Amino acid sequence: MEIRASDVKKLRDLTGAGMMDAKKALMASDGNLDKAAKLLREQGTQLAESKSERTASQGVIATYIHPGDQVGVLVELNCETDFVARNDDFKKLAHNLAIHVAGMHPLYVTPEDVPEDVIKKEKELYHSQLKGKSKSTAGKALAGKLAGFYESVCLTKQPFALNQDIKVEDLIAETIRVVKENIKVTRFVRFEIGDR
Repeated sequence: MEIRASDVKKLRDLTGAGMMDAKKALMASDGNLDKAAKLLREQGTQLAESKSERTASQGVIATYIHPGDQVGVLVELNCETDFVARNDDFKKLAHNLAIHVAGMHPLYVTPEDVPEDVIKKEKELYHSQLKGKSKSTAGKALAGKLAGFYESVCLTKQPFALNQDIKVEDLIAETIRVVKENIKVTRFVRFEIGDR
């Protein structure tokens, strides 16, 4: 099958993938853009998992002040080398994450960062809501409610503010695929006038 340059360009614009990666993904998906984009995301997730244990001690602190000067954000995004920290794709990710934090107001970076006492209170609330349900039904419902809770308060689990079709963790995995290094959001702070 012949892959048109215009399709490669569309896929690159959609995913940020390199030219050869985009072409290979289109070839593997018989020219279907949606399937190729999904394939690239899956590859990014696999690469992110394989690099997750590598030390990320370089990086940037991104800032964002929302128009009107009422909300401001600082995000620390880490990578493995200062070379990648200066990379435009990495800086764009940091900036986009700062915009996301301003708009979506997450409280924690990942589910692992949520304090045990907060999780315990949520589980107690859900158990009281699920009284009278069978054990298997209650177990599935509890897992679903916890997943929804994490999506509402954890940065990596939230749908990305600028593209609700993907989650923040997918956006990070895509950038890992592009820069070929581990990337971690270390911390963030969101300031809002009058919010103490």
